[in-house]
Amino acid sequence: MTMPATEVEVPRIPRIGEKAPEFTASSSMGPIKLSDYKGKWLVFFSHPADFTPVCTTELSEFARRYPDFKKINCELLGLSVDSVPSHIAWTRNIRDKFSVSIDYPVVADRDMKVARLFGMVHEPVSDTATVRAVFFIDPNQVIRALIYYPLQNGRSVDEILRVVQALQTTDANKVSTPEGWRPGGEVIVPPPQTLEDAEKRVKEGDQNTKVVDWYFTKKKI
Repeated sequence: MTMPATEVEVPRIPRIGEKAPEFTASSSMGPIKLSDYKGKWLVFFSHPADFTPVCTTELSEFARRYPDFKKINCELLGLSVDSVPSHIAWTRNIRDKFSVSIDYPVVADRDMKVARLFGMVHEPVSDTATVRAVFFIDPNQVIRALIYYPLQNGRSVDEILRVVQALQTTDANKVSTPEGWRPGGEVIVPPPQTLEDAEKRVKEGDQNTKVVDWYFTKKKI
């Protein structure tokens, strides 16, 4: 007799442009709500487990770069399915063994409610740990970008900071950013939307813009 295949639950991952799901949870720094961060940018990231080596490198580097995030009005918020006591013990261990103070909260999510709300638990990989998810949430609590990594591979905190800077630059200047863009680099001017404007773009380039063709123009800001 053939047994029916077991269905694997597919996580519902919030999408770019959607409101980030509200939640209330305990953390290493007390009770916390997503709406506490309204008016600021937020990098909300999950890690698989406390007291694991790859996660230790990530939390440590986030802590070292925390001042850089704060300078651009961006907060950090971590999460795993461990308990508050585990988070406290681990962050104390990081402080004592690696001389790094974890000065941002880490959400305790033992029942996985928050993790499942954000699609951080991927059952084909593990149903007892979160993957390495990153959500970039803007001051209006809208998800602007997201990144997922497997359990075995650590993320680049420098790249995460760069993404926040790129999103802020896009919003402030109504431009796009090219591959590998960093603050101070040239940005992409939106292409014209009419034939007349395309002709004008090619003919009337100025010293502030670099017109390669009607659809491809860069400038410094």
